[in-house]
Amino acid sequence: MRFVIIGAGRVGLRAARVLREEGHEVTLIERDEPMVRRARGEEFSVVDGDGSREAVLEEAGIDEADAVGALTSDLNANFAACMIGNHYGCRTVMRIDDDYREEIYRKYAAEVDEVIYPERLGAMGAKNALLGGTIRAIADVAQHLQIVELTITDEAPVRGYTMGELELPADATLLAFGKENGVLEIPTEDESLETGDRLVVLADFDVLSDVRQLLVGETPLESAANAAHGGIN
Repeated sequence: MRFVIIGAGRVGLRAARVLREEGHEVTLIERDEPMVRRARGEEFSVVDGDGSREAVLEEAGIDEADAVGALTSDLNANFAACMIGNHYGCRTVMRIDDDYREEIYRKYAAEVDEVIYPERLGAMGAKNALLGGTIRAIADVAQHLQIVELTITDEAPVRGYTMGELELPADATLLAFGKENGVLEIPTEDESLETGDRLVVLADFDVLSDVRQLLVGETPLESAANAAHGGIN
């Protein structure tokens, strides 16, 4: 596949490296001369210019690209590049760094294929490591909503229940279920909950602790203590 990435900074250059390692063709757009030199030093094809301008995007081959990643720290430039990419039929991915405010997300999310928050993704990875092996954050859907994957433990109050008997808090919804090492799918009511089973839940932040206690059998403090000692697997 062919990709155009606007921004050869920390996020853009790392994304370009990963894509190239997987065999894809990547062209970077950057106007900061030291960043241009660094990317070219790694043998990337780099167009020197403003990635929010159509002529520059055309020079980078947007007309033949499968996707455009607008990954600079300039929100307005990113949005303009995505709108041009959309005009050329590309998949568009836009970076937002503006404190993850929900109004910013709502303003732009409907106009592009994907909005990413590099700092939040990093924070989510750190949180997963701290929480250990029984709960894993998958995505922040909105300011107060998160999708998490939880693993049933021996201490879980619902262990031995059937899915039909499972009652989650009002602000939590079960999205998928998977047996240990199995695929995630829509559960049936007579499916039993056993140690190692995984559940993917959409939950309001306010009820995550209740969901965790129900499915994992830990309080947040207990989870943090377990993580400090290597987690529960």
